[in-house]
Amino acid sequence: MKLAYRFVFYFGGFSIGLVFLMFFLSGKKTSCAYGPDARVLKNIQIKSLKYSESVQEQLNNNVIDTLTLNSIFKGADINFSKSDTNSVPCKTYRVVGDVYELDVENCERVATIKTLIIR
Repeated sequence: MKLAYRFVFYFGGFSIGLVFLMFFLSGKKTSCAYGPDARVLKNIQIKSLKYSESVQEQLNNNVIDTLTLNSIFKGADINFSKSDTNSVPCKTYRVVGDVYELDVENCERVATIKTLIIR
């Protein structure tokens, strides 16, 4: 079989596969979280959030609201050098946003925001 025919068959099958993927994955909440930052942030977001006393006090004093706290996770990064990823049973992560930094304790069923730092 000529090399040109092989390319035609390969790209033909590849394009049919892409059409099937687009059909099956369209309309669903699918995401590609391949990096460690994205996986940790997604894991924190799907859990119920609790707040420590200091963060709850800042919420009560209108320093920050819960919508802002939830939006921090959308564009934030994880600073793994300041995180404790080896602790058991809950790992602690430093979530760094544009203006805010959070220390989040990520347990199996719940995530607790321990500290909130405004830069």
